[in-house]
Amino acid sequence: MEVDPNSFDPELRFARFYAVASAALGVISLCAGIIPMCGSVASILGIVLGVLSLKTERSKLAIAGISISVLGILISLIYFIILILFGE
Repeated sequence: MEVDPNSFDPELRFARFYAVASAALGVISLCAGIIPMCGSVASILGIVLGVLSLKTERSKLAIAGISISVLGILISLIYFIILILFGE
């Protein structure tokens, strides 16, 4: 039995899309953390999309996306501090 995605409430579809995008941006921010500006932007976008998703539907994927994005922003911040202190 197949479920038609168009039968979902549009608000619910956007919430699920935001949750997936938040998780994807979180993973991207982990990889882009060595370039602090790119990692920070991806992390902030991931957090914002995760929070927007949580407002509509409380999903584990949105929570995971926010968590990974927070970790990505921490990595970017730590790497930025290391670059300032030990960079030439």
